[in-house]
Amino acid sequence: MKKSTIVLLALLGLCSVAFAGEDGSVLYKKCAVCHGAQGEKAAFEKSKVIRDMSKDQISAALKGYKDGSYGGAQKGLMKGQVASLTNDQISALAAHIAK
Repeated sequence: MKKSTIVLLALLGLCSVAFAGEDGSVLYKKCAVCHGAQGEKAAFEKSKVIRDMSKDQISAALKGYKDGSYGGAQKGLMKGQVASLTNDQISALAAHIAK
């Protein structure tokens, strides 16, 4: 799959976040495009495998992406993905991924 297609799918998934409330499984749907259905993939072969991270690590990473204080090669892409998430949504998403 081309990178542009993956980015487009991720952005389309972002639209559904506005309606997701705080349901981590619904929020995760946009993440699954790059990270895999169970968080088993290294997105673009550059990220950590998120299923191996704790809830606290995931939450800290997402908040760091949001405020620009965290990230490596995909920092810019991830900042856009989490920009609209509330702290409650970040917490729900982190709990879902870590379970």
